[in-house]
Amino acid sequence: MQDREFGVITYLFLGLFLLMMAYLVYFQVFRSEDFINSPYNKRQDTFGEHVVRGEIRSADGVTLAETVVGEDGSEMRYYPYGAMFAHAVGYDVNGKAGIESFANFNLLRSHAFFLEQILNGFQEEKNPGDHVVTTLDYRLQEAAYQALGGNQGAVIAMEPSTGKILAMVSKPDFNPNTIAQDWDAIVSDENNSVLLNRATQGLYPPGSTFKIFTTLEYMREHGDLDSYSYECTGSLAGEEADIHCAGGSVHGLENLTSSFANSCNTSFANIGLGLDKTRFYDLCHSLLFGTDLPIAYPSVQSRFVLDEGSTEFQIMQTAIGQGETLMTPLHMALITCAIANNGTMMRPYVLDHTENYKGVAVKQYRPSAYGVILNSQECGKMQELMRAVVTDGTGHGVYPGNFQAYGKTGSAEYSNTKGETHAWFTGYAVNEDQGKTIQVTVIVEGGGSGGRTAVPIAKAVFDAYFN
Repeated sequence: MQDREFGVITYLFLGLFLLMMAYLVYFQVFRSEDFINSPYNKRQDTFGEHVVRGEIRSADGVTLAETVVGEDGSEMRYYPYGAMFAHAVGYDVNGKAGIESFANFNLLRSHAFFLEQILNGFQEEKNPGDHVVTTLDYRLQEAAYQALGGNQGAVIAMEPSTGKILAMVSKPDFNPNTIAQDWDAIVSDENNSVLLNRATQGLYPPGSTFKIFTTLEYMREHGDLDSYSYECTGSLAGEEADIHCAGGSVHGLENLTSSFANSCNTSFANIGLGLDKTRFYDLCHSLLFGTDLPIAYPSVQSRFVLDEGSTEFQIMQTAIGQGETLMTPLHMALITCAIANNGTMMRPYVLDHTENYKGVAVKQYRPSAYGVILNSQECGKMQELMRAVVTDGTGHGVYPGNFQAYGKTGSAEYSNTKGETHAWFTGYAVNEDQGKTIQVTVIVEGGGSGGRTAVPIAKAVFDAYFN
């Protein structure tokens, strides 16, 4: 009996030992790099004692960040294009941000030839770090940066079929070359929040761009879109207040396509009143409201508030992208990309590959799908509606161009003072001859009309991409 018990205990401990060994192998092979590369791992910077931090480069070969080594061996991180890539690339002093943060481990590794590393060790010299090559396109970043000009806001451009981030601009910005000297002034500035990446962390009322979501819910509940009609008189009475069309417009008799193209507030408030609130909430939740976005950049969750206790006026406001609804530009870009990509949302990414200092590839990052969030019928109808916006509606300023554009404009009230609005545009453009598609989302804080202010910025990026 004792021998049997001894055998059971022996095999039990042997099994636990084998499980522990299997976990250690799994951790070393599959998970160790994830933990080492965590921005919360303070030991990463000790790698800098033996490695000169590598470069960050654009997809088209432009150096965006590099380490300059002085004759005395001192090192200084240098950003050749200053503020233009400030939020996308980030900084490496007083903490880290952007690519400098989440690619920190990659930049502090060295895959120089092992004999060279041994020789450097004997000579007490540092090894050259690996370079990170991003998906960012210098030409598009410059076009977006210049087009946004002195406005506060953000521009994000992506490739819908892959999730590659091609441009990411946020203003107000900062000069990463002088951030150490400017730090106290930056962190004490409570008005501008220059360190905030508005593309991924800025929360804004989406205004009429949210009519994409309202339309999708209407499609799911009613199916028959051709029978919808509405007589716009410029205002719709509510229990608490009236809903008005922008600029006092009166659109007259409309169908769903013209309501969407004209961005008719009263028509969409009317649509909202007929929607099932629970189903509307479920749709928005499935489209990433209240959910962490699938990206390595620090980002915040968009907010959608609607339940059975919502008042009639709250429903009307929600249907036109006002009320308590808040979105990030990145979230809006992801939904637009999914529509352009026939329902499949790709995970956004900004690291293309890493290579050693001689250009030998070390690690390749590849596109991956987040999932199918819309069906083909829904995407086909949304593409048709977004096409009408730029051919016959509020987004007509996108033309002329050597591309076919689709989009939705928005003017989102953000204060108690009527008429103060953020300007939105979200859309995409296709050139079938080139086999290329690009998505662009623009937010201009206090920019007024989306068609007047945001559309020209998007057009500048479209033009740069296709030309």
